[in-house]
Amino acid sequence: MILYGNDASPFVRKVRVVLAETGQDGAVTLERVSGTPVEPGTLPIERNPLGKIPALARPDGCTLYDSRVICRFFDERAGAGLYPAGARGWETLTLEATADGILDAAVLMRYEVVARPEAFRHEPWLDAQWSKIARALDALEARWMGHLSGPLDIGQIGVACALGYLDFRHPDRDWRAGRDALVDWEAAFAARDSMRATAPQG
Repeated sequence: MILYGNDASPFVRKVRVVLAETGQDGAVTLERVSGTPVEPGTLPIERNPLGKIPALARPDGCTLYDSRVICRFFDERAGAGLYPAGARGWETLTLEATADGILDAAVLMRYEVVARPEAFRHEPWLDAQWSKIARALDALEARWMGHLSGPLDIGQIGVACALGYLDFRHPDRDWRAGRDALVDWEAAFAARDSMRATAPQG
């Protein structure tokens, strides 16, 4: 199987962490691609008409895209249990959605700076995106620490990748301020082999 992505994408990182945590690193070859919403570059638009990464080309089925779909595919393939059943399962999916929402806003902030001419950048837009992130981080600190400290699941992986991306692309925003429990959790999770091996580059 071919995983289209790059070393800077937090959504690709989420898939790569799942691969590492479930012992499936050898199941894929990473095809490095890059581009932006205004210049698709080498993004796999023939595989994913939306032109987004990650995309997973398989020899025996359609190309899968969206990190949530690909992560679920590899979880089921390995029987890893990263998507638990019952009440915790719904919490896990909500936590994953929260992490992906943080990433959506953070990536939009990145594109506002790198894809829009400086004269047209809109600071209120950047601040509005960060407000979404800050509210989500506050919710993690106030509501989700018990879940984050429980058995490994996709929600935890998503949050860890989101926090890593904030450090990578938005270090000046200091997501850690006033969130001591989340800071401690992130430091411990970031020490996992899967996280160290997939640290963003580029």
